Amino acid sequence: MRRYLTILLALIPLLAWAELVQPIHWSGEEVGDSVRLTATIDEGWHMTLISVGDEEIGEDIYETPYSLTLAQALPIRFVACNDNMCTAPEVWSYSESGPTAERSYSDNGLTGVAGLLWIFLLGLAGGLLAIFTPCVWPIIPMTVSFFLKKGGGLKDAVLYGLSIIIIYVGLGLLITILFGASALNAISTNAIVNLFFFALLVVFALSFFGLFEITLPDSWSTALDSKARNTGGFLSILLMAFTLVIVSFSCTGPIIGTLLVEAAGKSLLAPTLGMLGFAIALALPFSIFAMFPEWMKQAPKSGNWMTSFKVTLAFLELALSLKFLSVADMAYGWGILPRWLFIAIWIGCFAGIGIYLICKSWVGKTIAVLSFAFAAYLVPGLWGAPVKAIAAFAPPMEIEGREVFNDYEEGLAYARQEGKPVIIDFTGYGCVNCRKMEAYVLDDDSVKARLKNYVFIELFVDDKRDGIGDCNSAIQREQFGANAQPYYVQLDTQGNQIGEPMVFTTDPMEFINWLKY
Repeated sequence: MRRYLTILLALIPLLAWAELVQPIHWSGEEVGDSVRLTATIDEGWHMTLISVGDEEIGEDIYETPYSLTLAQALPIRFVACNDNMCTAPEVWSYSESGPTAERSYSDNGLTGVAGLLWIFLLGLAGGLLAIFTPCVWPIIPMTVSFFLKKGGGLKDAVLYGLSIIIIYVGLGLLITILFGASALNAISTNAIVNLFFFALLVVFALSFFGLFEITLPDSWSTALDSKARNTGGFLSILLMAFTLVIVSFSCTGPIIGTLLVEAAGKSLLAPTLGMLGFAIALALPFSIFAMFPEWMKQAPKSGNWMTSFKVTLAFLELALSLKFLSVADMAYGWGILPRWLFIAIWIGCFAGIGIYLICKSWVGKTIAVLSFAFAAYLVPGLWGAPVKAIAAFAPPMEIEGREVFNDYEEGLAYARQEGKPVIIDFTGYGCVNCRKMEAYVLDDDSVKARLKNYVFIELFVDDKRDGIGDCNSAIQREQFGANAQPYYVQLDTQGNQIGEPMVFTTDPMEFINWLKY
């Protein structure tokens, strides 16, 4: 058992490598009364030197090594970029006690441990959903019974669960290594890719409705199953776990796909941790029923309830698919899915769940009542109500009481003309937390009253029309040293930045306290 745990623990150094992307390497030395600081830049990268001490620099540096000599050691703030991504801003300083570094993240509002924990919990929830699908639930008693008859019992079941974890964590790690956080973020906000995910989820939903069956080639599972039976030890159990992954793909595929899209761009660790949560939940029943075989007799048998569960998931998949269509629609300015239509389709999906389940068991009736209630809650959204529960998914609502510009230079020129301060809102059509912040903070009456003092410049970094998004992204990266959204910056009446930027919050008072005017 210790040997197999070592296999899983061996992934940890790889995860650490994946999380730390640091292409700029600083060193320092004292030269007489001065300090010489030197940056070595990895091939393919360049550095934007944001500031030295209190002095704003804003210089792009391609040469390596790059040195500067200062009269005293001052903190250096910089960001590193290549053709595909930029790192989060970092602060590096040198002192007699040695160099120190501080990395500042603004990861779509999900920062550090909190963001990674959220992705892990989403994976856990996805795995729990997958357990009750027709592709997984019937396999559990068959697999556990096989282990018990074979004589391995608990040991084999635990190794089987560990194998599932290794396979899915390996998948998340592979995606991380191949793409990286910035590329995944670009994928998650790319309009063409969002159209692909919309179509994919619609296809999966139609499959869940029973129109057709999506499976990987039978020859794959047959070959793996045959190999597992003719192989001994841990390899045999690992091959059995691979067979489960392939056989259950038609049910787990849409759940995993949705999870990976949500994890994209949050952090290099996010896809791996999402898969870890998913795999732990999926593996849990195999180990539990092996420990307590008598519990299997009390577990629900496969039957019509699984079909009901699958159809319910189909309605949810249809509703979630609109999020991806909406991102593409807004990014290209097609105007085919306005907010009212988005909400109307969601009402139809949840009303559909209610109608389908209302004549089922008491569990189905309970879910039906909850679905009808949620559909009723959404109805006022057709006439402009905020319906905050779906703020993360629906197109943004119009917020009254703001002077809003979508052009950086035009907004600054108007602010200078009127002698008013500025708030720059770096946002994105595909930014979930941007929608949440608009609904919970910017639409708050007290916040709207304060925002009347400002000229509001809203810059979408993923706008695909005429390079607008690329331009806005370059402004955020080069002038403010950041590349995550939401990201709010205040400028005084002279156009100078004041205070620290604001990232994600759902607390209106925190935002009000941040405002200077």
